Amino acid sequence: MSIDIDKLVADIQAGDRRALARAITLVESSRSEHRHLALIVLERLGPTAGGALRVGVSGAPGAGKSTFIETLGNHLIDQGRRVAVLTIDPSSALSGGSILGDKTRMHRLAVRPEAFIRPSPAGSTLGGVNRYTREAIVLCEAAQFDIVLVETVGVGQSETTVADLTDLLVLLLLPAAGDELQGIKRGIVELADLVLVNKADGNLLAAAIQTATDYRQALHLLHARTRDWTVPVHTCSALSATGMAEIWDTVVAYQQVVENNGVLKQRRAEQARSWLWSEMAATMLSRFREHERTRQRLAAIEQDVMAGDMVATVAAQRLVEGYFVDQLRAAREMAGAP
Repeated sequence: MSIDIDKLVADIQAGDRRALARAITLVESSRSEHRHLALIVLERLGPTAGGALRVGVSGAPGAGKSTFIETLGNHLIDQGRRVAVLTIDPSSALSGGSILGDKTRMHRLAVRPEAFIRPSPAGSTLGGVNRYTREAIVLCEAAQFDIVLVETVGVGQSETTVADLTDLLVLLLLPAAGDELQGIKRGIVELADLVLVNKADGNLLAAAIQTATDYRQALHLLHARTRDWTVPVHTCSALSATGMAEIWDTVVAYQQVVENNGVLKQRRAEQARSWLWSEMAATMLSRFREHERTRQRLAAIEQDVMAGDMVATVAAQRLVEGYFVDQLRAAREMAGAP
């Protein structure tokens, strides 16, 4: 692949959506040459990022996340904002493929020049996001998008990783879903900064109001994760665009609180540190798997583990020790040491 990095970086900084899409493709690629180019792009653009408000949107399948994001995105664009949407689609456990249909579902938002929608597969990453969602956020910010919405896979209470990527986490609920108070003390509920009961219209309006009341009462039993902030619970209808102005006013109020009390700066710093450690672990594992002698040892040791002749803990320790012995030997050879 022949890529003019200078032009790609300049186009991204100018807000070119095609250039942004190409850069995210480079970041998500598993090919070594693409990863090398991606690192150059991130190094160039990283210092210009950080200016957007990062909002995570999570909730169970069927809660209407895509419809909500499209409605909110259009509302924000009408107010003069530029909105980037990063959606994560579940990957098949068998084939590894994903449908990536969120862009199709947000067809009204997708045609607006002030919006950018990027669906990505979850892959093997748990927690409702993609391994490279952080990098995609950085690139979107470098492309001058001032709001980045991250839509999670939607698998339920375990989707907590998105809280480590965003400034504010919105939890979308269904009215009368049967789990109003179930699991309220654990999981994603206690990480939410804003709880919304969607589909508050028609025959579901009364049920939505009751669900919101139940959650308001139950949330009093939990400590909000954000200092100086009481988690609000609102009803809304993404289908009829009801409640969008009130919701965004709440988000703006939250942003002012976390900027004034220093929580936003602290959270961003902690997220950067978490990103560093997760990338170190992923990079080390990738180097480990690419090492020829380690692959040879692994083929034999895997058979021993599968046959029950060796405990996995012992096998892992031997593989890691062997890898570092090889690295030390290679370093000595390069230095001409005996």
